Amino acid sequence: MKTTYKTMIVTLLFAMSIAFTSCHDDLDELPENRTFVEEIDYTNEANMYGALVGVYAEFSSRGWEDIPTIAVRGDDVNHGGEGDQQGFADIDDFKYDNGYWMINSVWKNFYGDIFKFNAAIEEFEKYREAGISSNTVDQYIAEAKVLRSFCLLQISRSFGTIMTPETSQPSELYSLGLKSKAEVMQYIVDQISEVKSSLVKTHPADRSDIPGGVNLYTALSIEAIAQLELKNYQGVADATSEIISSGAYQLEDNYYELFKIPGKLSSENILELQYSDFGEGTGDQISHLFAFYGPQNWTPAVDGAESGWGFYEPSLKFVKFMLDRGETVRLETSVLFTDRGIAEIQKDGEYPNLPSFVSNTTRDGDVINDYARAFFASGKHYLPSDQLISGRTSYGSNKNYTVIRYAEILLMHAEALVGGATGSEISADQAVNALRTRAGLGNLSGVTLDQVMDEKFAELAMEWGIRFYDMVRLGKYDELSYEGRTFTADKAFMPYPLEQSDALPILKDAIQE
Repeated sequence: MKTTYKTMIVTLLFAMSIAFTSCHDDLDELPENRTFVEEIDYTNEANMYGALVGVYAEFSSRGWEDIPTIAVRGDDVNHGGEGDQQGFADIDDFKYDNGYWMINSVWKNFYGDIFKFNAAIEEFEKYREAGISSNTVDQYIAEAKVLRSFCLLQISRSFGTIMTPETSQPSELYSLGLKSKAEVMQYIVDQISEVKSSLVKTHPADRSDIPGGVNLYTALSIEAIAQLELKNYQGVADATSEIISSGAYQLEDNYYELFKIPGKLSSENILELQYSDFGEGTGDQISHLFAFYGPQNWTPAVDGAESGWGFYEPSLKFVKFMLDRGETVRLETSVLFTDRGIAEIQKDGEYPNLPSFVSNTTRDGDVINDYARAFFASGKHYLPSDQLISGRTSYGSNKNYTVIRYAEILLMHAEALVGGATGSEISADQAVNALRTRAGLGNLSGVTLDQVMDEKFAELAMEWGIRFYDMVRLGKYDELSYEGRTFTADKAFMPYPLEQSDALPILKDAIQE
């Protein structure tokens, strides 16, 4: 993490004051409660940079509840316990309560970001009018639109038919029509097409202005995901081929450390939410609530390191799938084992000879004790206690949150090719085998769609609901009907939150598709 990031975050306080209008619960907030911006020097490019910093800081200030709500429905992850946050457990079981707060938060938080990004875009245009270089303005607007597209992607995959606002005024939602999921995906593709020429190609880690900022390949990655949702395999192959041919990204050799401090802004990461303790044991801290994912009971190698809440559990189905494949580093990285979980794996005489890494003690010396809420905890959201900065005790403190990895690009590329698309960069076999080689597995020849999906399951489990969306898109409902659950097509989308449908009459009679 470069030290300029601290400057970026500190600048946020200034940027927020000049760039954003508030987005509160009430869509038609009274004018006297709004903050009107005056006397901004739009000829000062530093002010515009401050607004861009605000965009990134807003993107990283992701509500802790957003990602688990999006991701818990796949057969790779379970909710971890019932009773406390029963609504979250119900989402995992495809029983949706439109009044449940976490569902409402996904809608509010992502749309809140969109309105703030739109506000920044409007501000950027004022700098152009004041004489700031149009190329710089175009780049900043492009970056905001890429992040806006990512938010729209998440809202539509969660709720289906939605709105695509383009102004900073939440009241715009009253007058907007609805777009089907397919129309939203096409809108994202079109948005990316409009801004591609204005984006830099520099790897996020090498950007001196915004370390970790988006680039052309971030945009192409989001486009590829949208094209995949549209089942436009040639569009996927075109976008992924451009990323692959750029040579800007490569797989990280050390898969285990990829999700920990050494993996920050790695050569594999295309987009990540950035957090930092700034190398100091006290003082300023920008963090994510990783405790949600952590084991509820552990004996850390470093005394005083706090445990987690135990709400996000790799499924037993996933663990057995990985054992059956002979997975090593990917299984060790993805799952934290308790003794109780190991006993569950071996129940009824199964798996009598487990590999040595299947242990309640991690390679970093943290002991994962039994707790009632779950058998396992997520290793991808785990930060070893010995990687905490001295003085920091919060679970996962200083860890970034990975959003899009080059591994996903390779697997989307492979899926597109086996789906009938053409691409001149690498074959489906080469894309899949690159990941299998890192995982210590043998090469495949003539890979099939099922093999690509198996590789995605092994590689990308517990990341952003990718597994759930894959299975829904391909109609593999039997995979999601596991461990007592029954998935049907009408469960693909969460219902519109009650608070939102009460405020927006257009949602009441809308068909979510």
